[in-house]
Amino acid sequence: MTAIDPSPTTAPGQARPVLKSFPRPSDLTVPEGAEGWEDLYPYHLAFRNLSGQEDEKFWFCDSQHWPAVFKPFETIGGEFAVKCLGQYNTRHLLIPPANGIEFKIHLGYLYMSPVPVPPDEVGARVPEFERRAGHYFQNWDGLLEQWKVKVRATIDEMEALTFAPLPDVVPFDDVVSGRAKDGTEVLMEGYDRLIQLCYQNWQYHFEFLNLGYIAYLDFFGYCKGAFPGIPDQAIAKMVQGVDMELFRPDDELKRLAALAVELGLQDALSDTDDVEGTLARFAAAEGGRAWLDSYREAQDPWFNFTIGNGFYGTDKYWKDHQEIPLGFIKDYVRRLDAGERIQRPVAELLAERERIVEEYRELLDGEALATFDAKRGLAATAYPYVENHNFYIEHWTMGVFWRKVRELSAVFVGAGFWADVDDVLYLTRGEVREALFDLATAWGVGSRATGPDYWPAEVERRRGIIDALATRRPQPALNTPPAEITEPFTMMLYGITTEQVQQWLGEDEGGSEGVITGMAASPGVVEGPARVITSADQLFEVQQGEILVATITAPSWGPVFGKVQATVTDIGGMMSHAAIVCREYGLPAVTGTGSASTTIRTGQRIRVDGSRGRVEILED
Repeated sequence: MTAIDPSPTTAPGQARPVLKSFPRPSDLTVPEGAEGWEDLYPYHLAFRNLSGQEDEKFWFCDSQHWPAVFKPFETIGGEFAVKCLGQYNTRHLLIPPANGIEFKIHLGYLYMSPVPVPPDEVGARVPEFERRAGHYFQNWDGLLEQWKVKVRATIDEMEALTFAPLPDVVPFDDVVSGRAKDGTEVLMEGYDRLIQLCYQNWQYHFEFLNLGYIAYLDFFGYCKGAFPGIPDQAIAKMVQGVDMELFRPDDELKRLAALAVELGLQDALSDTDDVEGTLARFAAAEGGRAWLDSYREAQDPWFNFTIGNGFYGTDKYWKDHQEIPLGFIKDYVRRLDAGERIQRPVAELLAERERIVEEYRELLDGEALATFDAKRGLAATAYPYVENHNFYIEHWTMGVFWRKVRELSAVFVGAGFWADVDDVLYLTRGEVREALFDLATAWGVGSRATGPDYWPAEVERRRGIIDALATRRPQPALNTPPAEITEPFTMMLYGITTEQVQQWLGEDEGGSEGVITGMAASPGVVEGPARVITSADQLFEVQQGEILVATITAPSWGPVFGKVQATVTDIGGMMSHAAIVCREYGLPAVTGTGSASTTIRTGQRIRVDGSRGRVEILED
């Protein structure tokens, strides 16, 4: 194994500018109607400044993963994800320069503060890190197959959980068998197990993820040292063009579209909002049965996919909202009939990858060449997991999880605790457990539960607070940033660099009116009309040839990437989902702009230079 250096590389003598400060959390006013918002969340999550440190540490808003205000129950994704990320940095792998990331909620949004390793402890962690990481890198393929088995087993167990209304009386067979339990324990045990299984797969999620980033960062750092002046994008291209499972759901839609054209079944897709009618038209058409068989085969597992990101309970999954995949298939059929190409340019990406690899290999020889090959090979092996895990965890696991949460909520709806299955999202996980015992107690003793008299009004009160919080966009960061940001994951994944923080603070003197700068995430220069998207529900508004401008994109927006010319996002670094997906689709991209979605308007003509990280507004 080639030695891994996960530390960031910084230029000697680089100036360390003194930065202005972002607002302190305590300085931000609460939106009207959102007073008391802190009490909606667990005590340890909300900014309360009990120790005074929350007004001192530098925090950045992770709107890449959590762009919307949290309802109380939805904090589960942020809590489990960031906690489990930290455990692998801090306790499993002992990554030398980085522990985990502290996280809190302020005014409904998630903020993060990286926890560095004290400088005098870094050296002692290196040999243990190399031993632990080396085990994974040396056995990557076999361990990854074991990972898939573990994750699938967790999903299967979650699927098997059931939540049913309580019967009027205990079955007589339970009396005869001496079971001596009334069935309420099944509801409570099932709920506890559902939470634990979700937590379990989030722990599995990070078993490989940080290693994937580290392998790439190690290769990145080596290239920066071996080839002074090498563009970041050239390094990224040397691992691109891979066959990733995250693209498989979109590939299945393309396959089904091509099959519909081959069988002459385009008319069956005339009204895809009517799912039953669309499927009935296929069933009645000549050759339609064969198409339906292929369609149903694709659903397991590839329709366990959401146009959101899986972190919100109201995200729409293809499996539950089949008008979404049918609508994408309809658009692919339209494009095929127009003679357009709908497949990712994989061959071109691979050819470009090999060209760049050989270009830089020719500059090396001997041990240096062997080191380059080893580090690039390791990065290329680990790189696919950086995106592939999304399908298994954020999409598949969380899709099943939210479906089961709604099944349980339906029991409460039937008992009059609240009116709609989504109302459960306004309770915390602990409160749901308390409500379950309220339900069980009232049923067991034959009395009226307290919940129906308490929760309807309380849910409406909380809904009002959440709606009020959602009227305000979050601050990109809080408090005084460090003079130089060096934490590698923060830079690569989120695009939080010293330069970007300066731009957010208005200290970038090199800027000009009508120009937005960000991370040069995927190369190319294009001009076209902008389409600003703030919600996944707006995806069907995107027109052919537009430039997508969004707070952040989701990996599941593949069908849209086939229509747009380029992508611009507010947040994200070189290894963000938006950057990776755009490179794999051969689209120019500028990420981490901080303000593109609020500065640019739909219909404005803009020029995107993904090679320089520059966006120009050409007309008002």
